[in-house]
Amino acid sequence: MTRSLRELSDRLEIQDLLVDYSYAVDKRDWDALDRIFTPDASIDFRATGGACGDLATIKAFLVKALAHFTVTQHLVAASKIELDGDAATGRTMCHNPMVFDGGRVLFVGLWYVDRFVRTATGWRIADRVQELAYFHNDPRPR
Repeated sequence: MTRSLRELSDRLEIQDLLVDYSYAVDKRDWDALDRIFTPDASIDFRATGGACGDLATIKAFLVKALAHFTVTQHLVAASKIELDGDAATGRTMCHNPMVFDGGRVLFVGLWYVDRFVRTATGWRIADRVQELAYFHNDPRPR
């Protein structure tokens, strides 16, 4: 299959957006999320015990939730991107080791299911939903 330069560029820009999200969260650069999501984005992290709502709600949740961890790494891979003009959908694997203050490591495996839109300033995530794959070393009572 031959792909156009625009399609290749769109795919690379969306891949960069996914990586930018990982770096922003792992570096706790909450303002960077404004350049990753649309202002009216809907974000649902309930599959991993998180919040659901707009970007401000998610930023507040992340600040509070990640305060328990000294290090996190959001490792994203195997994105399946479907382009449709100025819109796209995607499903991306994420392996997320998270180190507690005491050194214990929680491993979270999930998929990000996204809807992307092209804006005047580039591609942005308009909707994001997590799908849980696994928890390992989950400290929460069962």
